[in-house]
Amino acid sequence: MTMLSARIERLPFSGFHRRLLFMGGLGYTFDAMDAAVIAFVLPVLRTEWGLSSVQIGVLASANFIGFFFGALAAGTCGDLFGRRRVMMSALAIYCVASLFSGMVDSWTLFLGLRIVAGFGAGAESAIIAPYLSEFVARRYRGTFTGALAGFFSFGFVAAALLGYFIVPAHAQGWRIVIFITAMPVLLLLWWRRALPESPRWLESQGRQAEAGAIVDAMESDTVRRGLALPALNEEDVAAPPPSNSRGGLLKNYATLVSRKLMRISVMTWLMWLSITFSYYSFFTWIPSLLIQNGMTITKSFGYSLVMYLAQIPGYFSAAWLNEKIGRQATIVGYMLLGGIAALGLAFTHSDTQIMAAGVLLSFFMNGTYAGVYAYTPEVFPTQVRATGSGLASAIGRIGGITAPILVGFIYPSLGFAGVFGMTTAVLLLGAAAVTFMGIPTRGRSLEDIAAAELS
Repeated sequence: MTMLSARIERLPFSGFHRRLLFMGGLGYTFDAMDAAVIAFVLPVLRTEWGLSSVQIGVLASANFIGFFFGALAAGTCGDLFGRRRVMMSALAIYCVASLFSGMVDSWTLFLGLRIVAGFGAGAESAIIAPYLSEFVARRYRGTFTGALAGFFSFGFVAAALLGYFIVPAHAQGWRIVIFITAMPVLLLLWWRRALPESPRWLESQGRQAEAGAIVDAMESDTVRRGLALPALNEEDVAAPPPSNSRGGLLKNYATLVSRKLMRISVMTWLMWLSITFSYYSFFTWIPSLLIQNGMTITKSFGYSLVMYLAQIPGYFSAAWLNEKIGRQATIVGYMLLGGIAALGLAFTHSDTQIMAAGVLLSFFMNGTYAGVYAYTPEVFPTQVRATGSGLASAIGRIGGITAPILVGFIYPSLGFAGVFGMTTAVLLLGAAAVTFMGIPTRGRSLEDIAAAELS
């Protein structure tokens, strides 16, 4: 470990960290709103534009096609050019494309713009957790990053409220909700202009003076707020420093598939693929599936809103458990319980049963994400942290791309049982990967985790 990392590790949670949490979390809120509101727009577009089930499935996958390339680009560029620059660029791309998507009258144009908006949202989602996790100490990093991911839940609930109250109430309600999800991003871009670059990334690039100035400011903020700076941990100061070898595009990807990191990389790929596939097979289609199951559009949106509300305790309970029982145990436990809930949803017969099983599935799948977002950046060294996280997120988006399309094919012949039976099997695969291929990270510094994996 370096002196700079030891200084970060001693910092108490302060107003500086709360600002990071709020600004990063708002980005996740708007990303979630953008992705979730499409589930409420699709039933309207199906009628207005006369779309088939397959076309609806393709539109549902548009965001995730963009997410795939956005996450991949963000990870690559985040390690090469800096986390902050990627974050700001991604947010601007998402805002512009999303606004224009609410103005078109062609499903093909809408598809293209949703892919571009997804690119920006995917890049934003992939870079925030690796970026902000590098500012916080190990003793609260799991809770911090899990709570950061918890802001997704507010976006999904807001999207459900917009879908419930605005989409059915106005002839052009679907356009209104898309504009509403995109406009606040302009304000967020303005707020984020003062965020610093990650000092750990700057140090890995040999820019010690810039990194030191940022940590100086973090310490000054702590003292100004009346908090005492603890003494440096002697073990942290004496720990071997991480490698400061400069990376490159091919070198970073080669590192991820090297003998020392291959197991970790594959574990994150399977983890992300399973949870993202399961998540979007459920949340993208649930309003439409409820309508096709006999509900009115208003009632289906109401049920969906309750299921979306279950995300909030799901995320924040898992964020708390990240430090209590560890990331691995949290992820595996919530995946297994989510699988049981999905199996229950596969065999429901009444509206009440659908509601109960859907609420439980929403709770546990979103809780899984609080663990996943905390865990993924931790298992990669600083030099490839964004690349590793971005690649895992991108591979996960393959699940987001394929899930809505597969549901469009499976539901007409196999119904609820086929859709959610498939979800259960995929969740079990992800739980097995984390159990047998993962590593413990609770209570360990980022430098300690990296040193153990690369030794």
